[in-house]
Amino acid sequence: MKIYMINNTFRYETENIVRVFFPNEKLEMVNIEKNEQESEKPYILTQITDSDSGKTVMASVHFEDYTNAITDTVDFCENESQYISEQERKTAVCIYRLLTEYTGIIPPWGILTGVRPIKLFRRLLQKHGLDYVRMYFKDKLLVSEEKISLCQETERNESYIIRQSSDNSYSLYVSIPFCPTRCSYCSFVSQSTEKSAKLIDPYVDLLCQELIHTAKILAGYPLKLETIYIGGGTPTTLNAEQLQKLLTVINQYFPVNSCKEFTVEAGRPDTINEDKLKVMLTNHVDRISINPQTMNDDILRTIGRHHTAQQTLDAFALARTVGFTHINMDLIAGLPNESFESFRRTLDTIVRLNPESITVHTLAMKRSSHLTAQGMHIMKENADTACQMHDYCRTLLYEHAYEPYYLYRQSRMVGNLENIGYARKGFSGLYNVYIMDETHSIIACGGGAVTKLKNNHEDTLQRIFNYKYPYEYINGFAEILKRKDEIRTFFDNFL
Repeated sequence: MKIYMINNTFRYETENIVRVFFPNEKLEMVNIEKNEQESEKPYILTQITDSDSGKTVMASVHFEDYTNAITDTVDFCENESQYISEQERKTAVCIYRLLTEYTGIIPPWGILTGVRPIKLFRRLLQKHGLDYVRMYFKDKLLVSEEKISLCQETERNESYIIRQSSDNSYSLYVSIPFCPTRCSYCSFVSQSTEKSAKLIDPYVDLLCQELIHTAKILAGYPLKLETIYIGGGTPTTLNAEQLQKLLTVINQYFPVNSCKEFTVEAGRPDTINEDKLKVMLTNHVDRISINPQTMNDDILRTIGRHHTAQQTLDAFALARTVGFTHINMDLIAGLPNESFESFRRTLDTIVRLNPESITVHTLAMKRSSHLTAQGMHIMKENADTACQMHDYCRTLLYEHAYEPYYLYRQSRMVGNLENIGYARKGFSGLYNVYIMDETHSIIACGGGAVTKLKNNHEDTLQRIFNYKYPYEYINGFAEILKRKDEIRTFFDNFL
């Protein structure tokens, strides 16, 4: 589908709002100077023209069985940025109203397509107060009352965590970009161990060197380590000896004893055994994530996860026996072929296990995932089912004393929904909040890791990128160490 734009550069917002309604369509953005686009349908047209008081915004949609147009006006404003922003917002609203009428779909997040709605909610709340932010989300962004209330509650819980963070704090992220297999919905850079097992040993060796190099840089500054997160990939694809080596380096060179949270994402139940759990527990890891995604064995096979629901139950019981007192579990709403009844059984089973936190993701159809390559499409019925799944989560988890504590969104999500973390009181995942809020610097090591250095004075981030794939990381390791020296330059300027 082509989207023509006249006298505007609102490419990003326009594409994103159209994709909410047509997530499977290939969209082509075309700038034209006047209304002389091709007549082949379907297409969408947006146009900005001068008016007596400012600007006129117009959007039209052209399908074989439906054609319509909407206009709106934007009064002149001396603040150029605000003036253009309002033109962009009203363009999105016009498209939204047209496509809602055509498709019958009413996206619960309205025209809000950003990754961090809670951060926007908090910024407006601090500046204008609760009544204003609720009005703005409802009337200007067309967000549903249910999602506004969800934002309000999540923001309250997030803000409590953020207030506990020190001004000179940072978190450490360690990347293990290996998995037993690649899930069909995954677009991350992790490598399956079937293809890259020989890279794991040299990767771990170099990762330890990068951690030591980074720790020595940080030691020269008055910084406080608040959380550590080892993610991936699946960190527990490492064997017990490799985990011990990695964790020994972290404990030796970083102030682990004083940090508030140390998480290892032990995502695949089939990678968890007693030796690995004991290695983690004896090296100050106090939070793990065991991620079933679903407790339906047929769906697990469909999405390429080579474990069973019973293995999830066994891994959870083993982690409790070893001594873990904070276990998170991840689920995915909207998996291919999964019914609401199947999802409900999954959530009921997980709640009976009584984990301290539960994260509910929504399936996102990433361009590089196997599901997308195989031609899976998101249909309206998929969206309706995913909404029903989230509604059930909210009801059941509230009944069992779980509260939402962080939330983020991705493009191409089924139903244009969200990923949301629920936790019992005192068991929120601190790192999750810090990374989504961009509270402080995240120092990241390993393949695909991105260090984000937070300038608190200007509320800006400086990024340092590592090479993505394990073989690139190994071959370009000297350059990675060189880039880490940018941390020293940054803190020399701001501390």
